[in-house]
Amino acid sequence: MRRDLLLKKIDELKELMPWYVLEYYQSKLTIPYSFTTLYEYLKEYRRFFEWLIDSGVSDAEKLADIPLETLENLSKKDMETFILYLRERTLLNSKTKRQGVSQTTINRTLSALSSLYKYLTEEVENADGEPYFYRNVMKKVSTKKKKETLAARAENIKQKLFLGSETMDFLEYVDCEYEHKLSKRALSSFRKNKERDLAIIALLLASGVRLSEAVNLDLKDINLKMMIIEVTRKGGKRDSVNVASFAKPYLENYMNIRQARYKAEKTDIAFFLSEYRGIPNRMDASSIEKMVAKYSEDFKIRVTPHKLRHTLATRLYDATKSQVLVSHQLGHASTQVTDLYTHIVNDEQKNALDKL
Repeated sequence: MRRDLLLKKIDELKELMPWYVLEYYQSKLTIPYSFTTLYEYLKEYRRFFEWLIDSGVSDAEKLADIPLETLENLSKKDMETFILYLRERTLLNSKTKRQGVSQTTINRTLSALSSLYKYLTEEVENADGEPYFYRNVMKKVSTKKKKETLAARAENIKQKLFLGSETMDFLEYVDCEYEHKLSKRALSSFRKNKERDLAIIALLLASGVRLSEAVNLDLKDINLKMMIIEVTRKGGKRDSVNVASFAKPYLENYMNIRQARYKAEKTDIAFFLSEYRGIPNRMDASSIEKMVAKYSEDFKIRVTPHKLRHTLATRLYDATKSQVLVSHQLGHASTQVTDLYTHIVNDEQKNALDKL
């Protein structure tokens, strides 16, 4: 979603929210949370508050009128009823007869509510320096996680990674082969954005940065001589990220055409640009997701930018056998998250089994 459209939708949701949610939103901007995350959280709050009114838990006439005391006094049973509502509600805009949202969606909803409750019960201060209330019902609500071992998850993910020579094969396919099957109209669009698209894919494969981190890159954040980029990690921390050298020619090719191709002025500080009716804009996350999906599906299998992040992490672990290095590269605070990659790179285990 384009940044201007995203901000517009956020403003529309903010108009519906109670005052304490607006305070929460303002607080999270200082961390900062990404606008995409805050937008998704606001959507979850709207759904939750609509349920409070529809179910009779609150007698407020509109969402903005739901008092803080309603959240303070919600019982565990109330929250379990809400979860049951999510699990059984008819899917909107769906052609299937299946009812209920997925467990992943339920977990996301509960995560958003947990964040709000933590703010209200721990982080905010009233005039006396105390939180608005102390009872956090979300601490009594458990989430159901998918039962899957790391090894099983690793095997599933492995099929969607471009490991070994496939990393360069993918880039070369987009560069040299993809255009041969396009119509004249599609070919024109592809050639206009070819250097940019290759630069984005190469950067994701060579650095392992998150999609949001790539989207938010500015010109000043790029050092092609040192092959280092500056990104804002989760929680608002700035970090320097090394980029593998194979991405350099793709990034340089894009830099050479960026200004003229996308009509960029000095005020257009975003590194990755799109152009609509002669006006340059920061390329948004949705467009990058669709672009990666389009090329990857034609090459091998449809993947997300996050799978390209997994690709880099797996290749780096395979080369170094160091979870610490992988954690630093990905911007993780601990090595626990990188346990997954030890299961993807399991050739030694298989070789040992073959000798039994």
